[in-house]
Amino acid sequence: MLKTFALCAALLSFVPVSLAACVKPPLGDATLYLRGGLNNWAAQDEQAFEYRCDAYYLNLKAQGTQEFKLADEDWTPALTFAANAKGQPARGAPANLKREFNGEHTLRLSFDGEGAPTLNVGPKTFKPTPPQPITDRAALTTHFDSRAAEAKSPFGAQPKGSEIKFSVGNDVPGLKRATLVIERRHLTGNQEQLAYEALARIDMTPHSRGMGTGFSASYRFDEIGIYGYWFEIETDQGKYALQNNKDTIYWTREKGSMGPATVERLPANLNRVRRYRQTVYAPDFHVPGWAQDLVYYYVFPERFRNGDKANDPRPGGGRPQDRYQDRDVERHATWNERPFKPNTGDGSDKLFNNDFFGGDLAGLIDKLDYIKSLGANALYLTPVFRAPSNHKYDAADYREIDPAFGSNDDFVRLCAEAAKRGIRVIPDTSLNHVGSDSPYFNRFNNFPAGGAFDGGKINPTSPYASWFKFKPDETDPNKQYQGWVGVADLPEIDKSSPAFRAYAYSDKDSVTNLWLDRGAAGWRMDVVPWVPDDFWREWRQAVKAKRPDALTVAETWFDASKYFLGDMFDSTMNYIFRNAVLDYAAGKSARETYANLELMREAYPPQSFFALMNLLSTHDQPRALHHFGEDRDLVLAKRRLRLAVFFQMTYPGSPTIYYGDEVGLGGGDDPFNRAPYPWADEGGQPDEALLAEFKRLTKLRHDLPVLRHGSLGAPLYVDDHVVVLARQLGDTWAVTATNNSDMPRTVSVGLPFTADQLRDALGGLAVTPKNGRVQLTVPPLFGRVLVTP
Repeated sequence: MLKTFALCAALLSFVPVSLAACVKPPLGDATLYLRGGLNNWAAQDEQAFEYRCDAYYLNLKAQGTQEFKLADEDWTPALTFAANAKGQPARGAPANLKREFNGEHTLRLSFDGEGAPTLNVGPKTFKPTPPQPITDRAALTTHFDSRAAEAKSPFGAQPKGSEIKFSVGNDVPGLKRATLVIERRHLTGNQEQLAYEALARIDMTPHSRGMGTGFSASYRFDEIGIYGYWFEIETDQGKYALQNNKDTIYWTREKGSMGPATVERLPANLNRVRRYRQTVYAPDFHVPGWAQDLVYYYVFPERFRNGDKANDPRPGGGRPQDRYQDRDVERHATWNERPFKPNTGDGSDKLFNNDFFGGDLAGLIDKLDYIKSLGANALYLTPVFRAPSNHKYDAADYREIDPAFGSNDDFVRLCAEAAKRGIRVIPDTSLNHVGSDSPYFNRFNNFPAGGAFDGGKINPTSPYASWFKFKPDETDPNKQYQGWVGVADLPEIDKSSPAFRAYAYSDKDSVTNLWLDRGAAGWRMDVVPWVPDDFWREWRQAVKAKRPDALTVAETWFDASKYFLGDMFDSTMNYIFRNAVLDYAAGKSARETYANLELMREAYPPQSFFALMNLLSTHDQPRALHHFGEDRDLVLAKRRLRLAVFFQMTYPGSPTIYYGDEVGLGGGDDPFNRAPYPWADEGGQPDEALLAEFKRLTKLRHDLPVLRHGSLGAPLYVDDHVVVLARQLGDTWAVTATNNSDMPRTVSVGLPFTADQLRDALGGLAVTPKNGRVQLTVPPLFGRVLVTP
């Protein structure tokens, strides 16, 4: 009886709203979205709430525990709802909302008379208002394709001063006029602020097109930047927006992968238009040529190899590396233990990132021959400068190697020994925040007096005082300064501080210059979107003045076009590639995932596109094997990993191997994605067969320049399982094909070149084209590379 009563009560919370008195939407015209882990925290139409009479409703299909917030597209504070102490949504609350899901549900967000929100999750009962269909044939048949030469020329990102021609039209009567709308995009922060500034509305010139009408217009782009464009078309039945499609791009706020356009009624609020984007970069934008030839080996140094046990952090040791803020560190008894995670019953304390295994620079030097044998020719290191944590993003001294990792001389020796083997070293740091346990801040008084927050008190006489913004009226020390994303251990730097900018890059002996002098081949910069663009423009000038062939790599997760204009970065950690390839290799439709890669081919300048740091695993996301279900079927997960690596090694950009992936190291979210490399002499069990496959595929890339430098056009063929691409370098052509099915797939593909025979670069049977086409059988969960003789 009680269960029946409870069920009825739950269902009553979702009764048809006609039973209740209707009220105006308490949030006005704002659209609210569920934004969380299930959609990469993006504002997606599929997770948009609909207001109906008395509450906001959303139907959602999900499984397990989901973390999310409710917010508008801009994360407007008044329209952002997180979890309060009771787990209910509240403005300004600090935590993510958490709910359990088991299939299809309806979410109901209601507000009481005082404006306090309540979120209920129940069975799916809500029927959304269906969109009003468009029946206007003239509008529906009007076409534009940003990748078709007859619709837009020239293709893709273009240098400043380029004139681009746009053409739209149809083959049926009724299209009366078309207007090309050009706007300038303004995107700041971690995509929090997005706006388009109107620049031009150009009446397009009509011309006959069969039974219909075509329209054309040109526009000259005279300044670098990211532009938006779309088309307003008009028929006898009204006005429409001919615009970008609805494809979701991983980690990216704006929807649309470009290519073929979609038609929707012209919205009253033009912010709802999905713009195409046009990148216009500096004509002299140069990326070091060697970047296209890189295969990165990406290392979290504390977990790679212990080459000097004397410098290992240990509790009670009395040295700087033996303390974590105001207490001793935690040390693992054996190399192959799991990393500690507080509050999981593993016997560790309640602090994160204070457990150590003993990895160091000496271990890296000892294993340079191994790294070279893998086929890597670049070594990307997460931070190695002095810091109390195991990840070292909480810098305590930008100018010194952490004593647990060795010395400054060890870094110089690492760079020199790596160079002897043809390996470049790329270090990493954050110029957005430092550690609270540092001479710059000195919250724990572990350094001589002079920090900006000595012993938890604001010190206005500190030489570092101008690096930070303080709130002296607050009484709680944690609230007297801004920790990056609310983390008190990471005081955020005021990047407008002239003193900090001088220390970071403009002084002759700045941090940036110092490590280039010590042998670094470039820099990877942490949390780039949180740092103002003008900072990065000045920083780039300093880097290139010091070492013109230095490579600059950003940490961005979303569409990074704005950083590739020639004034900030050369490359980025390519999280869009990571998600697209992992999902494809896990079995998701190639049509859907490959659209993300096509966006980058169109939006990024080619010099950056061919130098992207193409990831599969990272220290901030679950490892590839975990994504592929290592806990369910490890053998299958490794086959899927091999497919992902095949795609990585045959695609433009710089393949990046996260340490241990090559021998089957798995792990989910942090800290388990940072487990120690399973060296056999430390009791580990590296998968030698998988290692051999990695080596075979890196060798394939190094042996075929067309895979590193060859141009890439639109795919020759894409279906749910198979992707076929063509690459060209001079007279050499390569055809790459991948298959994410567990069955062989045979496809027939037209070729953009002529050849009597195509050689299988991995030793398979040669293929003979017939009448300009080739029939390919692609093995399950793998691929083929066919090359002209």
